[in-house]
Amino acid sequence: MSEKPTIVDVRTPAEYMGGHVQGSINIPLQEIEARLDEIKTLKQPIVLCCASGMRSGQATHFLSQHGIDCSNGGGWTDVNGKY
Repeated sequence: MSEKPTIVDVRTPAEYMGGHVQGSINIPLQEIEARLDEIKTLKQPIVLCCASGMRSGQATHFLSQHGIDCSNGGGWTDVNGKY
């Protein structure tokens, strides 16, 4: 992946404040559907992350169904420093 992806962290704001990937955007999983139009305006590809990869997997599945170029990065600590 040559182009730097947009990192979206789908954890809760409290979890996000406890540590996150620098430059990432916090959009909690429960807000993904409501903020779909906003997400469509983000630079793609998008890499989603959370604590373990479960919530980001759900978000990746939903966004992929809506034509968004995205992938599940897993836990935020796995994504941190990777891009």
